[in-house]
Amino acid sequence: MNNVTDEAALNSFTAQVGAIVARFFRQNGQNVPDTALTAGFAARLWQLIGERGLPPSLAWGEQGEAVEMEAEVAGPLVARVLGGLPEDGLWATAARQLVKACFQPEFKKCRDSYREVEADGTCRRQQLKKALGRVSGSHCVDCPYWQGLTPEQHGKLLAKAWVGDVGELERHREVFLPEDFRALRRWVRERAR
Repeated sequence: MNNVTDEAALNSFTAQVGAIVARFFRQNGQNVPDTALTAGFAARLWQLIGERGLPPSLAWGEQGEAVEMEAEVAGPLVARVLGGLPEDGLWATAARQLVKACFQPEFKKCRDSYREVEADGTCRRQQLKKALGRVSGSHCVDCPYWQGLTPEQHGKLLAKAWVGDVGELERHREVFLPEDFRALRRWVRERAR
């Protein structure tokens, strides 16, 4: 990673993580956490990035492979990011998803989870209740569309695959396609170059 001690980069990272955490708590009907708590949370994640580095970008022509971070790997990282914050609830969910967003390797072919239809004809990633519990909304935290598509293209892609009332997507776009999360994913991938 390019100079993890860079104060401007740390400030940018802290602001981006803070925006995601604030939105995530708000969308779940909770008060926005104190700035000091969020800054500490972001600083601990930043420290992990400095220690582990970010997964390298793919070489030209490589596709990569979508892999899920094992619980045995994610658990200790999440605990460090939490640093004494509650190990269940919104803080833990945000920590787990942000750890995965930072440390899962890059890949080019989407898993298509955002449009997988269940036997009952619904898509759980398109259900508001499910999306509310995710910092990345309908898409995976490491989905290549966060980097590969503009917000407009991404919105059209999701709307085209929508199996229910597309009006719900329009009414809750910040939940289903959070732009603060897109900004962080792009920032992380850029730092990995």
